[in-house]
Amino acid sequence: MSMAEYKGKVKHIQDTPFGYTLSVIGGKWKMVLIYLLAENQPVRFNDLKRQVGAITYKMLSSQLKELEADGMVTRTEYPQVPPKVEYRLTERAESLLPVLEQLCEWGVKNQNIDAQHKEQG
Repeated sequence: MSMAEYKGKVKHIQDTPFGYTLSVIGGKWKMVLIYLLAENQPVRFNDLKRQVGAITYKMLSSQLKELEADGMVTRTEYPQVPPKVEYRLTERAESLLPVLEQLCEWGVKNQNIDAQHKEQG
C-alpha cells in the first residue's frame, strides 16, 4: 500500500504501514545503528559505542535489545573472558538498506541547498 491509499483515512499513524515502520526504526539511534552495522558488520558493542560517540552505554544497550526483539539485529555472545558480543543485521534489516541508500542520496542532493539557505538567512 502506498501513502496515497491512506490519504484522509488515517486516524492513528500507528495503524499504518508507515507507523509500523517508525515503531521499528524510529527514534534518535536505531537508523544510525543500522547504518553502522551495514557498513562494518559484525560489530562489537564497544566498537559501536565508539563509532556513535554521544550515546550512553545504557541507551545503546536498550536500542540494540529493541532492534533484536524486532528481528533487525542478531546478537552473538562468545563464552570467553572478557565477554565478547557481536551484532549483525538480519536479512529483514538488510531489506531496509535500499531505503537508507535513498535517504543518503537525498542528503547528497540537499545538503548544499541547506547550507546555502543558512548562509542567506
